[in-house]
Amino acid sequence: MRQDGVPGTIGPERGFPFLSFSIVRPMIERSIAGTIVATTVALLLRLSTPSAAAQDNTLHLFVSNGMKGSMEALQGQCEKEVGRQLAIQFGSTASLKQRIEAGAAFDVTIITIEAIDDLIKKALLTRATRMAIGRSELGVGIRAGAPKPDIRTVATFRQALRQAPSITFPQDGASRGYIEQMFERLGIAAEVKAKIILAPGSGAATESVAAGKAAMVLTLFSEIVPTHGVEILGPFPGEYQSDIRFGAATSAQSKHADAATALIAFLAGSKVTGVLKAKGIDRPR
Repeated sequence: MRQDGVPGTIGPERGFPFLSFSIVRPMIERSIAGTIVATTVALLLRLSTPSAAAQDNTLHLFVSNGMKGSMEALQGQCEKEVGRQLAIQFGSTASLKQRIEAGAAFDVTIITIEAIDDLIKKALLTRATRMAIGRSELGVGIRAGAPKPDIRTVATFRQALRQAPSITFPQDGASRGYIEQMFERLGIAAEVKAKIILAPGSGAATESVAAGKAAMVLTLFSEIVPTHGVEILGPFPGEYQSDIRFGAATSAQSKHADAATALIAFLAGSKVTGVLKAKGIDRPR
């Protein structure tokens, strides 16, 4: 108001400056948009990252290659039975045993019964949870459709090994020692030495036969059955007939002992016997 009492205006030099809405509005919109984007990103990250509870719900298994076909076929049933997801790592019994001895974390292992018992003695596995799961015979596999040599007797088996262009078996498999001793007992160790192909695992051994890179694979039935393009010729004959036995036990440090024990009981039960049989695993005698 002017000094004479007549209403007037307040000049910019004496009043309070302000911003028009046309200027403020874009600033508000950018602030809101930024908040929405930040909130959305945080929500997506939260949804895409498993919670600690979800991660803790998983059972971790160390499983021998000899049980790989069976466990791949049974994984869904096992998860439904125990109400937990399974994270399975496969390998030779020797390599898995070394990992356990080195302190690797896991809940259940399924390896040879001899390795199970040794780890129990070292207090790395829980004795009360030990159960026998099955056994698989040692035998001969050949490429599907290839000529089938006679291996029904020791004499014909020896002859078939002598005539095979190449023979493969896993270099770190539980059966390697037995196979090499068998060559010695058959009197052909020196003769077949040059044509032996040591494979870096049972999968590589059987697949090399399927691909025609090796003529014959000596390994477990359970390692031959899952490989497409390879068929079982037969078991080792007579006095050389042998098998590998598998067992299971829980880690002494498992945080999921109840679920781990329930899984072992399921695998040892009658519900899965048919699947094991189809994958080359017979129940213990």
